[in-house]
Amino acid sequence: MNERELFRHVAEYAADFLDTLPDRPVREQASAEELYAALGGRLPAEGMDDHAVLASLVEAADPGLVASQSGRYFGFVVGAALPAAVSADWLTSAWDQNAGGYVLAPSALVVEEVVIGWLAELLGLPSTVSAAFVTSCQMAHVTALAAARQHVLAQAGWDVGQDGLVGAPPIRVVVGEQRHVTIDRALRLLGIGASALSVVPADDQGRLIVAKLPELDGSPTIVCGQVGEVNTGACDDLDAIADAVEGTGAWLHVDGAFGLWAAASEQLRHLVHGVERADSWATDCHKWLNAPYDSGIAFCAHPDAHRAAMAVTASYLVHQDDPRRRDAVNWTPEFSRRARGFAVYAAIRSLGRSGIAELVERCCAHARLFAELLGATSGVTILNDVVLNQVLVRFGDGETTRDVIRRVQEDGTCWLGGTEWQGEHAMRISVSSWRTTEEDVERSVAAILAAAAVPA
Repeated sequence: MNERELFRHVAEYAADFLDTLPDRPVREQASAEELYAALGGRLPAEGMDDHAVLASLVEAADPGLVASQSGRYFGFVVGAALPAAVSADWLTSAWDQNAGGYVLAPSALVVEEVVIGWLAELLGLPSTVSAAFVTSCQMAHVTALAAARQHVLAQAGWDVGQDGLVGAPPIRVVVGEQRHVTIDRALRLLGIGASALSVVPADDQGRLIVAKLPELDGSPTIVCGQVGEVNTGACDDLDAIADAVEGTGAWLHVDGAFGLWAAASEQLRHLVHGVERADSWATDCHKWLNAPYDSGIAFCAHPDAHRAAMAVTASYLVHQDDPRRRDAVNWTPEFSRRARGFAVYAAIRSLGRSGIAELVERCCAHARLFAELLGATSGVTILNDVVLNQVLVRFGDGETTRDVIRRVQEDGTCWLGGTEWQGEHAMRISVSSWRTTEEDVERSVAAILAAAAVPA
């Protein structure tokens, strides 16, 4: 089989898979043991025909695929990749460009620069931001906080690039009680441990209580705000946090993994008011832009600190002095890397500003519909103010809720998960997919209530 026939075959399978989504159970349909038996075995001694490789992979892997592309997947804040973005991602693989440097992939690097400008405008960020396309919001935090570490230590007269962290002035990191775990891991990877954290209490929706911020005394300090608490969707008061930070020399970083996209909507933009006053931001395009993985982006309002934290040089590299020929290796933690900008570019071109706003607003409307339909049922409590796309639900007590979640997952009509909220287990519903319809919500609510009605 030649390449053209092989690629056509793969495209047909991909389309067939997507056609199964309306009726396909959202959960996997094979156990781990079955998947190991189908996919494992001894290291192959000889190669096999490409067509046979793909056919066997499809047959063995299909039962273990989670239908997260379905409109009834609500387990985590993950979108369903848009058709244009998926197509661009296929082209990205076929083009096989190394987006580490301009000389390796001119179109890939220009597309990234264009997308950075578009997203800065869409999300209300300063037009002068630098940015890095990375694997996920986790690595976006690492990149942005590395720039923050560089900046606050430089203000204290310490060059972390030259002298490392041993003997450096201590860095204090002010975080909210309900911060996402990726903040802690990013700090740990950067050599900043838990003892450096100053934890600020959160209110009943998970928002950092600004009045409880510690005094910012001019010592090297990073303050982390959040828009889109992972359980409730609540957003910190960024304007008030920025007021507290202003003039202190502290760096304000914003975790905007999904909540930052509220800035794209006139209806929701008030939730992230003041976001433009931060020093860095982290977000993920596979969430509300519905781009394929990997799609994390770190933005930085201080390009000099960003570049100083990430730049590398070597005699064999062809470096560009023209700012319009950016070498991405100087802005990301990776050297060789996938040309991630193509899929994001296609997603933005597919939706446009109005389409992105409509997608975000529609997901939020579907979250409110979940809350309305479930909350109207006796014994069901909606635990959060549904301001974005997150709904927290409890069925009586935590253990009963845990059982309901298990039954819903086993049923397969939809998939959602659980979390701990205010000392008890709760059901967590995240609506992030462009495919989700009102019918999907109503069908899922019916399945959830049916599961709740089954005796333990």
